[in-house]
Amino acid sequence: MHPQRQYWLPIFLAMLVSLFSFSFSSYQGDRFVTTRDQYRRFGSPIGVDSESETTLTRLYGRASAPASPTKIVNVDDFEAKADGTDDSKAFMEAWEEACSSENEAVLVVPNNKIYHLKPITFSGPCKSDLTMKIYGTIKASVRLSDYSRDPRHWLVFDNVNNFRVEGGGTIDGNGKVWWRKSCKVNKSLPCNDAPTAVTFYGCKNVRVSSLRFRNSQKMHLTFQYCVNVRALNLLVIAPGNSPNTDGIHVTGTQNILIKNCVIRTGDDCISIVSGSKNVRATDIICGPGHGISIGSLGAGNSEAFVSNVLVNRARLSGTTNGVRIKTWQGGSGFAKDILFQNVEMRNVSNPIIIDQHYCDQEKPCQEQASAVQVSNVVYQNIKGTSASEVAIKLDCSKQFPCRGLVLQDVILRLEEEDDIAKASCSNVRLSPPGNFLPRCI
Repeated sequence: MHPQRQYWLPIFLAMLVSLFSFSFSSYQGDRFVTTRDQYRRFGSPIGVDSESETTLTRLYGRASAPASPTKIVNVDDFEAKADGTDDSKAFMEAWEEACSSENEAVLVVPNNKIYHLKPITFSGPCKSDLTMKIYGTIKASVRLSDYSRDPRHWLVFDNVNNFRVEGGGTIDGNGKVWWRKSCKVNKSLPCNDAPTAVTFYGCKNVRVSSLRFRNSQKMHLTFQYCVNVRALNLLVIAPGNSPNTDGIHVTGTQNILIKNCVIRTGDDCISIVSGSKNVRATDIICGPGHGISIGSLGAGNSEAFVSNVLVNRARLSGTTNGVRIKTWQGGSGFAKDILFQNVEMRNVSNPIIIDQHYCDQEKPCQEQASAVQVSNVVYQNIKGTSASEVAIKLDCSKQFPCRGLVLQDVILRLEEEDDIAKASCSNVRLSPPGNFLPRCI
């Protein structure tokens, strides 16, 4: 390597790391101040703006203010039976009771019971902070007629702020009936929508933790147009051949931390699409599935914007992709300031892939000049084995080449040790050329 390039490489990396550190500084403190003692001790947490500080002050009041009693609401008190019949009415009435409470409320779903629910929208805003404790199992109705009014959603939390969902229980999408009707399973069938199991829509200050999500009809857990989200200690499981069962889907959401999650599904473990900013995924176990994806972006000649994404300490095993950026031809906008670091791959197809000619449809996609601009993407300390001959595939747009890509301390070998992995790089500007194997051809 040229001596000047050796000199500039660590400086360039340091500049990028400092950029990501600044972008994610809001995570250095806990944006979710959960007790008055924490608020008194730390004051305004790092990264909380004046509006959020005002909200916290309103929530917790002065340090000397007496604690208000917590209201406990149990779904069984509203005649939830957990006997295989529909408990939707009981859950809806319990929600309305808890959400209208003047004091902080806890909505309890008891342990060792299975509650069956039709599609429900739990609407906010609520009058006070609310926690939903799911100790038992919530299971989806399998009657397709129950979804006639909205075939795309099962459980929706709409405009609910300062909200926690936790408890160690299970949310079961009962998805087999939907998978059998998927055009991806049976090519002779028409392609129809299936419900996302759990959707948080337009929510602010949300924490979802210590839960099991299982066998969703389509996506398991979606955060859509939310702000300040934590998804922690989640187990998301569906068969590897279940169609479109993404684990955690992030769209139009800002300031989200996904941490300590095990995701084994039939589609992307984590998918991040347009409008998402300040996304941090750390300590993730993924596989089977389609890997960790940004995109797809730009479908139907649309604009797409994703920025400030960090994936750190992830282990992927047996997935069809590793860390992926996928965009359609004809789109516009950007995917920028993205850092993949400390990732371990085991028998992963396409461990590192940028695909700017993504085409998920039956007939070939039309060639188009416009593209989502991909820039400032760093791959650092990524090691392991590839199930595909091409371990690094950077297939970028000719008119909008990928800019500012860095591969540093990347070593990928074929799972079959006798063969040599390859890299394919088209329309890419590496700045500067880093230390990685295999090299671009």
